Amino acid sequence: MEQEKQFHGRANILLGVFVICLLFFVLILYDAQIVNGSVYLAQSNTQVTTTQTVETSRGILTDRNGKVLASNREVYTVSFNPALVPASDGGAASQEDIARAVLRLTELCKSYGVSWDDGLPLSQEAPFTYTLRSASGTQRSRFRNYLMDRGWSDTELTENTTYPLMSSALEADVGLDAGPLTADHLLSLMREDFDIPALFTDSQARMVLGVLYELSLRTLPKPKTVNVPYGFAQDVPVELISQLKDGSFAGVEIGSRSVREYHTDYAAHILGRVGDFDSEEERAALNEPYLTARDAGEDTSAIHYYQQDDKVGKSGVERAFETYLCGLDGKRLITTNREGKITSELYSIEPEPGGTVALTIDIDFQAEVEAALGRAVEAMNEEDGLETRGAAAAVVSIADSDVLALATYPTYSQRTFTEDLAAINANKANPMYNRALGGTYSPGSTMKPCTAVAALEEGLISPQTKINTRGRFTSAYFKDYQPRCWIHRQYGGSHGRINVVKALEVSCNYFFYDMADRMGSTKLNEYAAAFGLGQPTGIELGEETGFLITQDYVQNKGDTWYDHSGDTLQIAIGQLFEVTPLQLANYIATLLRGGTRYGAHLLENVTSYDGSRVLYTHEPEVLSQVEMSESTLAAVKQGMGDLVKSGSVSRQFKECVVSAGAKTGSAQTGESVANGVFVCFAPFDEPEIAVAVAIERGGSGAALASTAVEILNAYFAPSDIGSALIPEGALLS
Repeated sequence: MEQEKQFHGRANILLGVFVICLLFFVLILYDAQIVNGSVYLAQSNTQVTTTQTVETSRGILTDRNGKVLASNREVYTVSFNPALVPASDGGAASQEDIARAVLRLTELCKSYGVSWDDGLPLSQEAPFTYTLRSASGTQRSRFRNYLMDRGWSDTELTENTTYPLMSSALEADVGLDAGPLTADHLLSLMREDFDIPALFTDSQARMVLGVLYELSLRTLPKPKTVNVPYGFAQDVPVELISQLKDGSFAGVEIGSRSVREYHTDYAAHILGRVGDFDSEEERAALNEPYLTARDAGEDTSAIHYYQQDDKVGKSGVERAFETYLCGLDGKRLITTNREGKITSELYSIEPEPGGTVALTIDIDFQAEVEAALGRAVEAMNEEDGLETRGAAAAVVSIADSDVLALATYPTYSQRTFTEDLAAINANKANPMYNRALGGTYSPGSTMKPCTAVAALEEGLISPQTKINTRGRFTSAYFKDYQPRCWIHRQYGGSHGRINVVKALEVSCNYFFYDMADRMGSTKLNEYAAAFGLGQPTGIELGEETGFLITQDYVQNKGDTWYDHSGDTLQIAIGQLFEVTPLQLANYIATLLRGGTRYGAHLLENVTSYDGSRVLYTHEPEVLSQVEMSESTLAAVKQGMGDLVKSGSVSRQFKECVVSAGAKTGSAQTGESVANGVFVCFAPFDEPEIAVAVAIERGGSGAALASTAVEILNAYFAPSDIGSALIPEGALLS
């Protein structure tokens, strides 16, 4: 009985608690729906939820040893979002409300000395003028689209900064006489279009219009819809960020983004740069894979979509490996109240940084090659006063054609590019010109190993065959053309009876004239092409290919082709046609490899940003094959080795820390001084690397031997001075 009473007592207590809770809940509902319903409804109506793109970080560039060459630095950013501007009357923000919010922000930034992005090509202060001459191609394109969208122009832009636009539509559309749309006219039109308050001065209006103009560009062809964020400024100081946070600046969003940062003053032509789009067409082309997949209903989550303010690789490996480096942006849902304060934040898609791209170059070795090249050219310039001389060097691995170094002189630094730009542009030798890939030079006598291989493999001679070289060459095919060997031209003599090994050592023109005369240019060019001369190397960067004097080449020029002509003799000694320094290095690597030509390459591998996945690993690609016997290779190799041991460059190679083989070349240019060309390989017995050096108006190839020795020593006996990432000199000029 007692237990039954206790049970009923507990049940009554629980029931009482339940009734109290129910009454409390009813009171809350009453308050929410009856008493304060209108207040809560108003508050809910002022909540704004927007989807933001969360910019990812660009991938990292490293050398083959893992040294970071390019990475990213996080900086504070300020964006302006008109959707977050509260209205003065409690409704939707008017254009005047937005203009006032922009003015408050720009004046604060100006007081801190912070500049902001503004692509409107009008001067900041009166008297207002157009600044189209200094505008980028993208800015010019966007400006024209904006004017066309407004109906203020129906003509193309011109370079005239005073009257850049003519419009027949002005009279009808805006009451102005048809004719020049002056800067003042444009400012007046834009003030009216964006409802700029009359109390704003023209200078204040110009500041505000720059931001509103950028906002409107993001929503064309809906010209007055300004409801998307605009990346206003980046790398903003902490003091300004604090002021923005404390001041409740309407429309302002504070975030962060990564900016590209280079950690070396070397390899500028390899690394390249990032920058803005040159045109909307460029951005559209990059977005084509994304749009194609989207329109086909396919998954687009692994395809980067480029926003208007994105940076993109413009040159070098930054451009070549853009797909690996760009990463994937994320998505974030932001909810704000009517004051613009963020009330909730949620990632719907996490950003994925770009991959880590490992290059084949060794940055410390690259620095040594650039320095050696610079010393050689500067010594020549000091001697003859020439200011336009340039040079290039290429070093490749014989095992797989890895590009170990690719140097150009003069060069520049990506780290200090902006600061050095005036000096770079003033340099008559054009530091921006990538001579290692874009410079084309006649190979001169460095062609002779190829001619020797062709003669041996075609059975014209054996390694032991001796030719009586008489100094002046005559042929049954051309009686009036009798070219002379260099020894006859200089001393009136000859090299006498020599075999192919000796011919390579002493660089006897007569010997190789004879070989070309017997085989003809068609067969000789077949070997040259198979070795990769005048052919694409496969390098991932843009390159020139040069040319060979072939039947197609001659006929395309409108000339008559003769297989046996004086040109045939000149081809045999490397004149009349042009190749790049990288082609020369890869040709020597192909030779020492036994005739298998691999594509030259800079990309070693790519891993995901966290290292968890391998996205790409390079595998050697066979581009062509030269049939070559062991005896042929041994003979050519010996001739190149004898040049180093006892030939014209033996003195320079006494300083080399490793055994080597080499070939000199003088490429005729029609000027008094020839281009100097030099190729070599090392070690002699088990070759690891092939080197090519070209110096414009460098004279004899032998003059480049010391530079080649410096390069070999830097590779096989590197100094312990320290990393190339902190050099003393940045710009070689």
